[in-house]
Amino acid sequence: MTEAASPPPRTGLLASPAAFLMVLAFLNWLGYASWSALLNNFAKEAAGFTGQDIGILQSVREIPGFLAFTAIILFWIMREQVLAYLSLLTLGLGVALTGYFPSLRGLLLTTMIMSLGFHYYETAQQSLQLQLLPKSEAPRLLGKIAGASAVAQLIAFGSIALIWRLWQPSYVHVFLGAGLVTMALTAAAMLLFPRFQGVVPQNKGFVLRKRYWLYYALTFMSGARRQIFMAFGGFLLVERFGYDVAATATLLLVTYGINMFAGPLLGNLVGKVGERATIQLENISLIAVFIGYALASHGQFGAAGALVAGGLFVIDGVFFTLVLAQRTYFQKIADPADIAPTSAVAFTINHIAAVFLPITFGLIWLRDPAIVFYIGAAVATVSLSLSLLVPRHPAAGHETTLVARAAAPAE
Repeated sequence: MTEAASPPPRTGLLASPAAFLMVLAFLNWLGYASWSALLNNFAKEAAGFTGQDIGILQSVREIPGFLAFTAIILFWIMREQVLAYLSLLTLGLGVALTGYFPSLRGLLLTTMIMSLGFHYYETAQQSLQLQLLPKSEAPRLLGKIAGASAVAQLIAFGSIALIWRLWQPSYVHVFLGAGLVTMALTAAAMLLFPRFQGVVPQNKGFVLRKRYWLYYALTFMSGARRQIFMAFGGFLLVERFGYDVAATATLLLVTYGINMFAGPLLGNLVGKVGERATIQLENISLIAVFIGYALASHGQFGAAGALVAGGLFVIDGVFFTLVLAQRTYFQKIADPADIAPTSAVAFTINHIAAVFLPITFGLIWLRDPAIVFYIGAAVATVSLSLSLLVPRHPAAGHETTLVARAAAPAE
């Protein structure tokens, strides 16, 4: 018998790892952004959520992130690319089901499904990014991937804002449509893209190395401060300043409209000024944002409070792109065989605080929302202090400024 002819190799953009990563990032954020744009209003209007309820929901949402280290087990039986596809399909399913369950228990269930897809995809894609992108080009290409994510969010928020203003549809229909579109486009990507694989075989066990301690610490603090913003930044706009679905979607539309162009520019910035300065800039911006939120929650800006809070929301959304500097820092110091297992472990570290923080801070919120944001400023200050230990030229053997390296560039 003659052997069946293999399909012709993909050419052009379909053969580009960067294009593949951009498309998957686009699909991930198309689904997740649709969910997040509607969540606060759906939770408040349809399910009658309080600050404590939203804290419980956000804590449950982060449980899959905390368990991301189990992706290492999945890597034993499937490639990162396959896990990424399956995760995107799960994300789409969770989004599609959300509108059918307008209660705390129902939202906990659908959020868990959505979050499993989102967090396992994030774990797989971080591993793929650091394996497939060359070190010299990683900051620039990660900036382009961030730009693709912004385009997806721009489409999601723009479509929701337009649809809501024109037709006032039910939450059921919008969640269902967003989820089904995400699943359909993921299926198309599975058919179109070839197999991508890093050149260095990955370690199959759990990897936790002492020399990566600063990366772990930065990752933990990044997860803590980001979770405060994600859980309570948007909820402040809804609860204290009366933002409705259209206003929230419009604000997010502005954020990701900026990011569509700012993402590649910020990626180039990391390549030019280095990871150390970039991480410092990100944390300084976050300190200012959190303090501004705290003052706004107390009415310090008077009639302009809603506008100021919205502006701070946009600023945080733009500067969050700079977190890519932590990834390129790790890429430079890591053993190439450690990338997949360390990406999974780091994603769990990133979500340790996220599991208990929202529910705990939800109780603090009931007493005074400003305290939540002042704690966020303190967390960003600790992260800023840690960033001072990042070398200007990180490399294996020169992971921190506390480690001398022979013939290292001057600090």
